[in-house]
Parts: sequence; C-alpha cells; structure tokens
Amino acid sequence: MSLIAFILGLLVYIVFKVGIRGFYTVRPDERAVKTSFGRAERMPGASEQTHPSVQDEADLYSYPALRVIPPGGPYLKMPWQKVHKVPIATQALDIVWDPTKQQSTIEAVTKDNLTTGVNGQIRYRASEENLYPYLFGVESPLEHVMGYFISVLRERIANFSDPKGAPLVGGDAGTPSAVELSEGVSINDLRKNLPMINEYMEQQCNSTIGRYGIELDAALITEIDPPPEVDQALSAINSTRNQVAADISTARADAEQQITMSERAVEIARNNAEAEVAPLRELATILSKIKTTGGRDALKAYMRNLRVPLYARADRVIRVED
Repeated sequence: MSLIAFILGLLVYIVFKVGIRGFYTVRPDERAVKTSFGRAERMPGASEQTHPSVQDEADLYSYPALRVIPPGGPYLKMPWQKVHKVPIATQALDIVWDPTKQQSTIEAVTKDNLTTGVNGQIRYRASEENLYPYLFGVESPLEHVMGYFISVLRERIANFSDPKGAPLVGGDAGTPSAVELSEGVSINDLRKNLPMINEYMEQQCNSTIGRYGIELDAALITEIDPPPEVDQALSAINSTRNQVAADISTARADAEQQITMSERAVEIARNNAEAEVAPLRELATILSKIKTTGGRDALKAYMRNLRVPLYARADRVIRVED
C-alpha cells in the first residue's frame, strides 16, 4: 500500500513539475536563459569572448556566449532546470535611486569647492548579446551601473571647466571669448553645458555593456542646483557680472561706431582732396603736351587764349612784367 502511495505521489509530482510547471513562455520584450543544475546553457562551439567596450580589460570581463531563448513558447523545461527571464525594453530610472538609502538629490562638489545637488534620469536596457554578466556577473548589475555612473558624474563635476565649445572627449580647448558672463563660476559653466555633460556621460558609460550587460541609452541630467543660501549669493554675482558685461558690450559698440565714423571721415576728406588736385594735374599734363608738340610759342598762345574769358569776367587786371 505504501509503495502504491509513493508511486502515485511521484506521478503527481512529475505531472505537476513537468506537465504544469514545466511549460513557460517568453514575452516579446523579454529574453530568457535556461540553466541546468545551475549552469547556463552555452552556444555550442562558442568560446569566451570579451565585449569590444572592455577590450582593455579582457582578463576581467571575458564571458561565455549563452544560448538565448527568443520570445514565444510554450517551451519545456525539466525540473532540474531554471529559466531566467530578462526584460530588454528600455527603462528609465532616477539617478537618486539607491537601494541602501533614501535621498532626494545626488551631492557633488564643484571645482570651486561648492557642494551642489544633481538630479536627472538615465535610460538603460539589458544587452541581449551580453546576458551572462547581467545574470551571473554581479549580484545586482543595476546597482553597480548606477554607482559607476554617479562616480563618473562626480569626477566630471569636480574637474569641470567651461570647454568653450570644444568637445569634452578627444578635443582641443576652445578659443576663449573676450567676454564670458559666467567665466570662473563652476555652477554656471555646468548649467550652460548640460547637453555636453550628458553626451560625455553616455560616452564614458559605454563600457557598462561589457562589464554588467547593461546598455546606457541616454543620460538626462536636468538639474544642477546649489544650496538655497548659496543660490542667492550666486544670483547676486551673476547679476553683477551680467551688468558689467552689458556695460562693456555697450562701450565696445560705441567705440567701434566712433572708429567706423572716423574712417569714413578720412575717406571723404581724401576724396575731396583728390577731386581738387585732379583738374590741376590734368591742366599740367595738357600744358606739357602743348609745350612738347608746339614749343614755347604755342604755350604762350594757349595761355593768352586762356586768359581771354577771364578778362571778360574781371573788373580789374594787374599785369606784372617779367
């Protein structure tokens, strides 16, 4: 009797584990990896490989290629097998997320030793081509990625100075302009270059694919705010700087206008002088030609004829004998 009960119980267990719990499906936004006795199924013939993003650290981040179960089903698994499902859809997460503590902002110290608060989001997704580090590389890959992101962000803020249009990675320093409204104030530089900082963070976090199997889709740093008491002082400094910059710009515009007017006045005077000299030069040329072709007598005759209209208009003539 006991043997029959054992066999019936075993049959019920097999039916439950294999017939009912043994089937599973994979949603379109998921990928799955199956393990047998804790060992993940690997691609036959594939050896360990290193993701291109961490080629310099191949000794640390070489992972085997897994057999990834695509969306669909139902699939069958044995009782000794376990299915690990991974969502691959892009997800958003606040950068203040930390499973170990509650916080409303990320504190960072700027280049001029000012503590500021940073807020924003990151968009990420699990890499379908690199699921091994995501599932088995570290216990909490997202926590590692967030810690890595915050570390890079704090380092960037602590050393940030306005690149003046040059890229933060692989570029030369930009040409400084004559007047910068926010020159020397790190928070102003950070706020002014938020898109560039986001791009820098995306570039620096490309290696998270090879390290943790997570691809950073976008970094969206939206707020960099100092403490309230510092913000008031900073507003006063900015107002003063803006006023000084506006005065300098006005003075520079006036000076440029004066220079332009002076240059035009000189040009007008030069044209008037040339207009007065031109008839005299033309007359000298004519007299030279007359003397050359007709001789001295022709020149005297020409001068005599030239005086006739003048005599008609003159009231008195004074003649000086040579």
